[in-house]
Amino acid sequence: MASYKKNTRMCIACRQHADKSELARFVRTPVGEIVFDKSQKLEGRGVWVHNNAECIQKLKKKRLLAAHFHENVPDEVLRGLDER
Repeated sequence: MASYKKNTRMCIACRQHADKSELARFVRTPVGEIVFDKSQKLEGRGVWVHNNAECIQKLKKKRLLAAHFHENVPDEVLRGLDER
């Protein structure tokens, strides 16, 4: 089993580990809302994705957020990546 540094997370699109400063985070809050987490500190279940065109395209095409959170995710949630 590989040993990773403390602040690494896995991108759900490409399955590669990277420092969390290189990744964007989406979170389902305790009230059930799915949001883009700019601060990377919101409470709730989070997933990480590289903020590059390839991973974002894969995220959209395969509907990975919907698959991970087991519910439909509005397109507005992904717009947060454009603002980052």
